[in-house]
Amino acid sequence: MVDIANTILGKIVDRKKEEFALRLKQKSYKDLEELAQGASPVRGFAQSLMSKRPGVIAEIKKASPSKGIIRENFNPAEIAAQYQDAGAACLSVLTDVDFFQGHDDNIQIARSHCDLPALRKDFLIDPYGVIEARALHADCILLIVACLSDQQLEEMSKTAFEHHLDVLVEVHDEEELSRALKLSDRCLLGVNNRNLKTFDVDLNTSLRLKKLLDPSRLLVTESGIATPADVAMMQENDIHAFLVGESFMKQPRPDHAFRDLFGEPEAV
Repeated sequence: MVDIANTILGKIVDRKKEEFALRLKQKSYKDLEELAQGASPVRGFAQSLMSKRPGVIAEIKKASPSKGIIRENFNPAEIAAQYQDAGAACLSVLTDVDFFQGHDDNIQIARSHCDLPALRKDFLIDPYGVIEARALHADCILLIVACLSDQQLEEMSKTAFEHHLDVLVEVHDEEELSRALKLSDRCLLGVNNRNLKTFDVDLNTSLRLKKLLDPSRLLVTESGIATPADVAMMQENDIHAFLVGESFMKQPRPDHAFRDLFGEPEAV
C-alpha cells in the first residue's frame, strides 16, 4: 500500500476524518438515509459510460491542490449543459471544499441542467459518505484504494450497490489493482496516471495495468489526458473510457475543448 502520510492525499484524508466527525453531529445515519430515499431517481452511470465510444466522464472542478484555481468563471450549470451538448457520457463533480473549492450542491445543480449521470468526486472514508452521495443526488461514488483498507472498500462498495449507486474504484499501481480486483466486478476500474507522491503524470500507468486485466473489463484512464495523440494512444491499446477535468476547465469553452480532444463520440 502506498504510504500516503506525507502526501497531499494524506492531508486530504486527515481533513476528511475531521469533516466526517462534524457532519455526523449535524446529520445522523438515519437522517441521511431519509434524504437518500427522497433523492431524484438514479441515472445509470456505468451504463451511460459504456453507451459511447469514447466514453468520457467530464469533470466539473474549480481548483486543485497542485494547480490552485483552474477556473475563475465557475458555473456548474452552464458547464454541465455544455458537456452534454459536446457528447460526454457522464459528469464528475467535485464536492470537496478545502482542497478543490467544490460544494455539495454542485451535483444537484449540474444534474438539473442536463440528463447525464454524475460521479461524486470526493475522498470518502466511511459508508456515511456513500449514503450522503445518494442524498446529494449522485449516481456513482469514487473509492480510492490508496486511502482505504480492504474492509472499507468491501463495506463501502456494498453500501453503494444497496443504494443503487455505481462505484468507480481508483488505483495507481499493480498492488492497488490486485486489491481492487477482489471487489465485485460491478465496480468500474479507474487508473489514475498521477503519482501520489510526486504528482508526476505517466500515461504508461494505464497501459501497464490494462494488460493485467481480462480484455473485456472496462478501464477508465484518469489524469494527464491532454492531446488527441494521448486519446489515440489509449484507444490503440483498447482503452476507451476517460476521465478528464483540467484540460477542459482551463479553456474558456469546455465544450469546444471537449470536441478538440475527443471529436464526436459515437453511440455503441
